[in-house]
Amino acid sequence: MAVPWEKYFRQALKEKLPMKIPGLNADHFPPVLRLLEKREELADADRGLRAQKEVFQATMAALKQRREQLEKKEQELKGSFVSFDKFLQDTEAQRSCALRREAEERHRARRQEAQALRLRAQLEELQRERVRLQRRLERLEPCARLLEQVLEQRPQFQELPELVARFDALADTQGALRLTERQRLGELEEARVRLQRLRDTWQDELLRQGQRRAQLLERLEAARERTLHWESKWVQIQNTAAEKTLRLGRTRMSALNLFQLVCQHQRKPPALDIEDTEGQLEQVKRFILDLSAMLASLPQAQPTAAAR
Repeated sequence: MAVPWEKYFRQALKEKLPMKIPGLNADHFPPVLRLLEKREELADADRGLRAQKEVFQATMAALKQRREQLEKKEQELKGSFVSFDKFLQDTEAQRSCALRREAEERHRARRQEAQALRLRAQLEELQRERVRLQRRLERLEPCARLLEQVLEQRPQFQELPELVARFDALADTQGALRLTERQRLGELEEARVRLQRLRDTWQDELLRQGQRRAQLLERLEAARERTLHWESKWVQIQNTAAEKTLRLGRTRMSALNLFQLVCQHQRKPPALDIEDTEGQLEQVKRFILDLSAMLASLPQAQPTAAAR
């Protein structure tokens, strides 16, 4: 680290200046001696500073040379680092290429191994298919001989494929008939299921209608009982009304008879309508009141006559 010049020279001056003698008073020396002393001190300090400056310059030159050497070594190290980095990059690239080639070779080897296994499995399957076809051929060989014999006995078929085609047509027809039969059986089964469902529904409906009929019969019986009750009530009401009507007629006849008797007694013609029973009763009431008043006055008249 570089030291500032001013600070460096001050430090060097402090080191070169002689220490003052303790116990001496500055007033004992004349000014000329003090001036000479100061000049001497300054000269010593100047020489020390020059020596220090030369040492510093030599040190700085050595440091500069050392710095140049270090910079040169740093450049060399940087070049070495760059070369080493390039070497590492090349090595890493070669390693990556080698790993990639190794992975590709491994993948290719696995793929070829899988393909070999698949081909081996296909070969085994083909061998099994060959054995199966060989067995089927051995099993169908009697059928082939039989077909040849049938072909010899059936002159309408010139070659074996015609016979086989005819057989295939008959087999297809038989399959279609069986399919139709299965469809018809399925439809019949569905119809049977629907019929059973309808029977079950009919039984449930019949049971429900029977329950409803019983409820309606109970309601009909209750209605009949209520009808008989109200008919008896109606007959009773009619009988009561007839009795009351008869009684009313008798009452009106009695009132009319009384009214006629009153009219005869008074020797007046009937001035009221025959149906006006209330007016007739009112006339009878007045007559009875008048007759009662008259009868009430008779006992008083009879004692008076006797006294005379």
